Amino acid sequence: MSEKKPTRKPAGKPAAARKAQAPARPAAPAPRRAPAKGKKGRGRRGGPSPSDLLGLLVLGLTVSLAACAGGGLFGGGEEEGGQATEQPAGQLTVRFLDVGQGDAVLVRSPEGKTLLYDGGRSAERMRAHLETYGVDALDLMVASHADADHIAGLVPAAERAKPRLFINNGIAGTTQTWGRLVAALEEAGTTFQKANTQVINLGSVKVRVIAPPPGMGDDQNENSVGVRIEFGDFRALLTGDSEKPETEAWLAAGRPEIQGPFQLYKSIHHGAANGDHPAWLAAVRPENVVIGVGENNYGHPTASALALYKDNGVRVYRTDRQGTVTFTASADGTYTVTTDR
Repeated sequence: MSEKKPTRKPAGKPAAARKAQAPARPAAPAPRRAPAKGKKGRGRRGGPSPSDLLGLLVLGLTVSLAACAGGGLFGGGEEEGGQATEQPAGQLTVRFLDVGQGDAVLVRSPEGKTLLYDGGRSAERMRAHLETYGVDALDLMVASHADADHIAGLVPAAERAKPRLFINNGIAGTTQTWGRLVAALEEAGTTFQKANTQVINLGSVKVRVIAPPPGMGDDQNENSVGVRIEFGDFRALLTGDSEKPETEAWLAAGRPEIQGPFQLYKSIHHGAANGDHPAWLAAVRPENVVIGVGENNYGHPTASALALYKDNGVRVYRTDRQGTVTFTASADGTYTVTTDR
């Protein structure tokens, strides 16, 4: 059974205007030659020579190709002083997969580019989801951290979909599950990167990676990797199991990626008491929150987290009650919500 919510306009546009994309690795302009030395006492007369004209043509083509290169998978950034681009066409889908007690979020751009953020605890459930949604290739896989309820399902995803790029917090897991994931990614020929400030273009969808703040020690939860997803005026924020020390450090650092409003937000740590807090939600300003949760002995989601969302007027969805929750968004910031039950 599905539930559809009426489309909603975004609470407000972000402070930064969307600008023309610049390449991640701009092509170097053609080297300029020093002026040819003329004979003493004699200057060069007349128009440019054929070799001069050829040099100008090569330089112009290099600049043009560099400007076009920004739309690739590993492109990113925005040109300073550039003009805002037109709103992209098509729709973005963000699915919070029902994987039981755990997180798994599947993102697909209008162009068919895909991101899998965490994979839940169940390899069997993840295989079923990959089959249901026809995921045969992944452009980007992000492990927020190495706990089993976030990475076990990434193993079959790596085996089937062979991600092009894998990003994590740089802290290796200590479990056999982690070892299986690394082996599957190596077999797939995946590129490994530690989270920093990457900006990854999935077609018309921009993914901004939020690295853990420095000084968090080696605790996996407090080193969760976050991502901010942008599609036109639609915004989503996912921050793994980041607990209060990490979110307070992001706030203190004034990280622009966490500044709301967001139409869509993933509950921290499955609605744990040490996850979301008033100062954090005041910055994020979410309109909807999805809690990835299943049967558990931790009391997730906690009464305090649910009360916090209610006090802030946030609409709540839960995968344990509604199954997979799907947001289908347009670039003008409107969206619909569909649930399995």
